[in-house]
Amino acid sequence: MLVKALGAGFAGVVFLTVVIAAVVSAVVVFDHALTAPAPGASTGTGSSPSTEAQQDIPGEMLVLYQAAAGGCSGLDWSVLAAIGKIETDHGRSPLPGVSSGENSSGAGGPMQFLASTFESVTTRHRLPAGGASPPSRYNPSDAIHAAAFYLCDSGAPGDLRAAIWAYNHADWYVDQVLDKAARYRATVPSGGDCQTGSPPNRTAAQVISFACAQLGLPYVWGGNGPAVNGGWDCSGLTQAAYRAAGIAIPRTTYDQVQTGAPVSEDQLAPGDLVFYGTAADVHHVGIYLGGGQMVHAPTFHEPVQISSYRWKDDDFYAARRPAPAHDDDSHAAP
Repeated sequence: MLVKALGAGFAGVVFLTVVIAAVVSAVVVFDHALTAPAPGASTGTGSSPSTEAQQDIPGEMLVLYQAAAGGCSGLDWSVLAAIGKIETDHGRSPLPGVSSGENSSGAGGPMQFLASTFESVTTRHRLPAGGASPPSRYNPSDAIHAAAFYLCDSGAPGDLRAAIWAYNHADWYVDQVLDKAARYRATVPSGGDCQTGSPPNRTAAQVISFACAQLGLPYVWGGNGPAVNGGWDCSGLTQAAYRAAGIAIPRTTYDQVQTGAPVSEDQLAPGDLVFYGTAADVHHVGIYLGGGQMVHAPTFHEPVQISSYRWKDDDFYAARRPAPAHDDDSHAAP
């Protein structure tokens, strides 16, 4: 496949320690029929680099990761940076196939493309100025932008796990990329927004960070993401956020409220789903951030945003915790 982490010989040094890094958020999503207007052109808001990211990623590479993520609406730059770290230590690895030649699997360059895959991506997509002429998989700008396009073609950001798996066909690789991406996103111990917070485990962090990467994208009735419909509706966003963490939940609010364990309001934790309505009409769902906040796709003309999960005269109904978002999901080296 596109990336051969083991072939490059660098995957063995990737951190496997689960460090909760991302954002503490809650997504509230209105449930509507799956009919949508034409896709829009808005893009999500990317996260800020953590201290670890600033210390570990060369400045010129960080700029490229952030710029290239814009080529895939809603993709956070940290995913590209995590792949670059795992594959070649951001191009610093002295192993064969990084700055020249190929590794034993035929991959080359800082993002470890097979020549055939790189050619297919650059045939479908015009790379921006600043790279080589003709484009080269060994040129950092070309390689990183091509990686963003490839992830987008493979389902990102709507199905981020599937897109990363397409990059290198291994579940352990997907976990490592998501873990490293979470560590590269800035957090401080607090709660209630997309720059602070301590999700209870890696899975909750992945759910929250995916949802927060969609901030600013438009609300679309029946929306399943920018690549499909141009935006999100409430339950489309929550379903995609949990799918990014490897957990399948139903598409509609009425079905999602039947999923996972019930949570009393005084036991809410970051990553929990919060629902609004009545037993006969559950019309809205979101992801709890902590600090009394949630992130959600509210309604028409209102982009994905953060707001209080309770307000005057609201119709808060219930909260659920899809498994295993709050289990101890640490893992050993593959």
